[in-house]
Amino acid sequence: MKFIADNMLGRLAKWLRIIGCDVAYYRRIDDARLVGLALEQGRLILTRDTLLIRRKMAKGNFFFVTDDDYKEQLKQIVKQFSIDPYQDLLTRCIECNTLLSDIDREHVRELLPEYVYENLRSFRTCRQCNKVYWPATHKDRIIETLKEIFRS
Repeated sequence: MKFIADNMLGRLAKWLRIIGCDVAYYRRIDDARLVGLALEQGRLILTRDTLLIRRKMAKGNFFFVTDDDYKEQLKQIVKQFSIDPYQDLLTRCIECNTLLSDIDREHVRELLPEYVYENLRSFRTCRQCNKVYWPATHKDRIIETLKEIFRS
């Protein structure tokens, strides 16, 4: 499933990307352009905007997110669309939504802190924005946050 989140849902979009969902998100986009992109790209609109859902072109192509808290929003989306939040964990760039690719550490050596290069062997990169990812303590914190969110 492909989503596009309105500008009220930036934190939700980030966390959906963290769990591997394809989510387009633009900080500054008007409703007409958002609806147009959703239609062009075959994306379901995630929104909290009651005016947006009244637009004729948005009819039948939106999901209304009911909570203000991103953790509750994430729970709502995962439940509604039967998403396994751990299946595709950390497979997308959280900045630009592109799928990550494995990359040889020698190709990214100049981009890494020396300690990271010396101690880790596994790296992934975003072919769109060139951001480099590696397993570190942030992954553990993400997993703990997800466990906390989906515990109840």
